[in-house]
Amino acid sequence: MTASPISPGWFNWVLILTLGVIWGTAFMGVSTALTGFGPWWVTAGRVSLAALVLLILAPMLGQGLHHVPGPRAWGFAAAIGVGALALPFTLLSWGLTQVPSAFAGVTMGAVPLLVLPLVAIFSPEEGIGPRRIAGVALGFVGLVILIGPGALADGTLAGRLAVAGAALCYAVGSVATRRAPQMPPVAFAAATMLVGAVVLIPIAVVAEGMPRVTDPRALMALIYVALFPTALAAVIRVRVITTAGSLFMSLTSYMVPVWAVIFGVTLMGEDLPPQVFVALALILAGIGLSQMRAWRAR
Repeated sequence: MTASPISPGWFNWVLILTLGVIWGTAFMGVSTALTGFGPWWVTAGRVSLAALVLLILAPMLGQGLHHVPGPRAWGFAAAIGVGALALPFTLLSWGLTQVPSAFAGVTMGAVPLLVLPLVAIFSPEEGIGPRRIAGVALGFVGLVILIGPGALADGTLAGRLAVAGAALCYAVGSVATRRAPQMPPVAFAAATMLVGAVVLIPIAVVAEGMPRVTDPRALMALIYVALFPTALAAVIRVRVITTAGSLFMSLTSYMVPVWAVIFGVTLMGEDLPPQVFVALALILAGIGLSQMRAWRAR
């Protein structure tokens, strides 16, 4: 069966679960990288290394940049590279210096709510009904319970606005990816990363000078973030959005905090939040409700 927003298919479910795991480790990777590099170079470094990897792999996979079909496609790649990569990465990095990561987690979880009206206007073929709206809202309630509503009151106003702006950029970028001309996912991801790198590197040089490696651990963390939560995730993201839709893709926003909690407990020895089981039940119920039509169709 061909994947679609109405029936995403099992492979797209595997892909967004994989993305949840990958992005669940991103905050730890970025935090470690920041111990050896400034925030501008962490952002520029992850995008630039990801672009380099994708530009090498794309021709080997038969998806080189010549598969980006013309000026209109490059216009979408440029808009997404700046508006959905360079800008939100920068806003989120700076915002996290002003607000706790819990606030960022709740705000990123609002991406599906932001995607809903955009999909209704610009991508109506994805099919939004009361069931999907209720499912997205239920999942967000579970996310707030998981992280704690007190996180919404912490941090500076500027920091909150920066993180909220990053979430909005992700939502707009997701819908824009859905509306872009059809092209191979690796070629598309490589083009967006290339544009992001071209924009970010000069700014990083001016703001922080040339980078110096003073901590090998920070360098390894930066390489990890570039290879997995950035390069690999970009390819998976394009593939999921173009086949299953931006609203389906936005479900990863609920999975990332869950995995972040799991990794914090298993890898960093943190205590298991007592509300995690209630929150997880609500998140899974929300995902199930929003996808009930697809499961019935199958």
